[in-house]
Amino acid sequence: MTSASRPPQTGAKPAALPLSQLPRTLLGRRWWWTTLLVVLGMVVLARLGFWQLDRLEQRQARNAELTRQLAQPPIELAGAALPAGPAAWRDRPAVARGRYDFSLQVLLVEQRWQGAPGVHLITPLLLEGSQAAVLVDRGWIPLSEAGDLAQFDEPGLVTVSGYLQLSQTLPGGRQIIPDGPKQEWFRVDIEGLQGQISYELLPVYLLQSPVAGAATTLPYRAELDVDLSNGPHLSYAVQWFIFMTLLAVGYARYVALHDSRS
Repeated sequence: MTSASRPPQTGAKPAALPLSQLPRTLLGRRWWWTTLLVVLGMVVLARLGFWQLDRLEQRQARNAELTRQLAQPPIELAGAALPAGPAAWRDRPAVARGRYDFSLQVLLVEQRWQGAPGVHLITPLLLEGSQAAVLVDRGWIPLSEAGDLAQFDEPGLVTVSGYLQLSQTLPGGRQIIPDGPKQEWFRVDIEGLQGQISYELLPVYLLQSPVAGAATTLPYRAELDVDLSNGPHLSYAVQWFIFMTLLAVGYARYVALHDSRS
């Protein structure tokens, strides 16, 4: 049998729809509803991408503010005017001078140092020349030493340097006010602790910085842990935009290859 008389192949792949006809086909009777769903999906994916870009902008603004705060000169907590709102104090270097009230010291439990279990010592510091006090996170001690807290007392007038931190609350800003005084706490909840302390507490607490050459002396103190990276938001945004593009291109190609008029 010659090639001229050979019957046509029935399994041949149909040609793709010309690009010039694709827009009209996508909006035609057969495909319009699917096209609408795909467009809605693209809008959602694009919105997720722009949301991540917004998050990136917010993260960069937060990093700039944190950098500015850390670069501020230390604020004196005794006898000087303080910023109006607690949020303006966060991560601000500070120096406090006064006397510790060890009778009202509490423990911040479930704290670890290089994997070892322990607690942090949270002690009110009665500010010199003031009627108020500031809570000081004096650092970490192991559980094995928590039975004799007096060995870590610092009597007399002391000067403490560190960074101001906001009160710690439950998610959503919820607080749990205990029925009575307690020594063990899961967070530095200043409002909750105020309920068992007679004098006024500042609405922030002081995270004490380590002293040079005292790294082997309890309580152990760590430098303020700050994250100034931009996070994963840019890569997430790129992923959402890629998904949007793949959806658009994949759907258009599918229609071009499977439309009945091809």
